[in-house]
Amino acid sequence: MKLSYKKISFLVVYLCIGILIGARAQNLEKEIESIIMDEYTADEPGVSILVAKQGKTIFRKAYGKANLELDIPMKPENVFELASISKQFTAVAILMLEEQGKLSLEDNITKYIPDYPTNNKVITIHHLLNHTSGIRSYTGMDNFMETTRKDISPKEIIEIFKNEPMDFDPGEKFLYNNSGYILLGYIIEVITKDTYENYIEKNIFRKLDMNSSYYGSKKELIKNRADGYQVMNDDYVNADFLSMTVPYAAGSLMSTVDDLLKWQNAINTNTLIKRASLEKAINGSTLNNGEKIDYGYGWSNIKIQGSEAMAHSGDIFGYTGNGIFLFDENVYVVGLSNCNCKDVKAITRKIAATVIGKPIPDKKDSIIVSEEELKKWIGAYQFDEGIIRHIIFRDGRLYSIREGENPKEFRIYPMKDGSYIFDDGTLFYEFSVTKEGNRQAVFNSDGKSFIGK
Repeated sequence: MKLSYKKISFLVVYLCIGILIGARAQNLEKEIESIIMDEYTADEPGVSILVAKQGKTIFRKAYGKANLELDIPMKPENVFELASISKQFTAVAILMLEEQGKLSLEDNITKYIPDYPTNNKVITIHHLLNHTSGIRSYTGMDNFMETTRKDISPKEIIEIFKNEPMDFDPGEKFLYNNSGYILLGYIIEVITKDTYENYIEKNIFRKLDMNSSYYGSKKELIKNRADGYQVMNDDYVNADFLSMTVPYAAGSLMSTVDDLLKWQNAINTNTLIKRASLEKAINGSTLNNGEKIDYGYGWSNIKIQGSEAMAHSGDIFGYTGNGIFLFDENVYVVGLSNCNCKDVKAITRKIAATVIGKPIPDKKDSIIVSEEELKKWIGAYQFDEGIIRHIIFRDGRLYSIREGENPKEFRIYPMKDGSYIFDDGTLFYEFSVTKEGNRQAVFNSDGKSFIGK
């Protein structure tokens, strides 16, 4: 059978396109691996990374060790503690109950917890969801570490913080708060007459076939559990014990990167909640004074190199993770690690930026500038809400220090475009001199700029 010239031309073009697509995929895989392997080696606690586009996995690999003592390599099927990524599940559970008419987000929490002392303030479910309640966060209290090794009931956790003074009036400010999500978990139990654990298991995990996801437990045998580690005196040690009853609805869940893709796909396809409910969760919130905040219900609204995204990270004894979904590009990136000693948040952001073709600057591309140029920017810069960042010069380098209880030095690197980036490349300064001759520092984070003078 003879092929016509047109058919042959079509086949040649088709094959060329296929080769180009294949080459691009291979290059992307190498770029992602390079980002990960800059941080992780084969003989230390590891990380599991998954990247999906349009709901389909395009990258799925694990690095490092799941268990150092037994020398067991990490694999993508390993199960990790999610820490605060769990808040997404609690928030969606609340929105499911709202859609069923079993609660309103404007309900005063005393409707479900009558004896909760609100100090004559109206604290709503909405305030709990977006961290604007003003309730004291129990994980920041001085006696928190005394509770970590004990199994404790939700009521007992609430007793720890319920009589603490309010940090501010409800809706007045945003302050990340684990106590709010403890109360949300308890409200779920009051309404459903079931445990938080059972409700999440039956209505989310089983419904989505998330068969490697669990309410966390140190006692139960969990297949493929990655053991958690911390760093002490520059060496790895087993993570401090934490009863999973303590983080409860604020951070008790466990999962894998594969199951979290099922979760994200369910969110995107309105499998659990309607689009209108999701919009409340992912588009940030508004304070009493009209100021917009990035946090909604269980997710923050962020930007990756100018692209809008929803994200949430988690950090707990021995584990850390981050999940990002970029709306326009339909790209999901999730990373889970069994040591809260590496910045998985920065790694996943770098991967996301690379996948969408907007790579984050790398300190390896920094340039050499004169000491005179570096010293121009030495000084203290005051930002909104009293935040002060110091720029200091030492040994031919610039460092940034934010004032606070435990100030840390972060080296910043001069780049060709005039910016100064931090180690991970996701944060950077832009220095300038105003018309009046005053120095100014613009601090950039999550696509947002903050001016310091």
